[in-house]
Amino acid sequence: MRIFALTLLIVLGWLQFELWFGKNGVSDFQLVNADIEVQHQVNGNLQTRNNEMFAEIDDLRQGLDAIEERARHELGMIKEGETFYRIIGEDD
Repeated sequence: MRIFALTLLIVLGWLQFELWFGKNGVSDFQLVNADIEVQHQVNGNLQTRNNEMFAEIDDLRQGLDAIEERARHELGMIKEGETFYRIIGEDD
């Protein structure tokens, strides 16, 4: 009976060691969960950026106002017949 109890105790100790420190144990589980949380944050940021880009694409498809605004802002274009004034601030 003693050998059986000792064998069971050894098996229990080995199983506990594998649970806490072995491959796919609790420590690996915690590391994977931390990686998952980081990836969820990255995915959320990318989803927000994608939504903004889709909104801009829809805006560009629907009207010329967005195209005009973008041309004026990014390319510095002016309409025919407009007068362009450039105001330069004083550098002190």
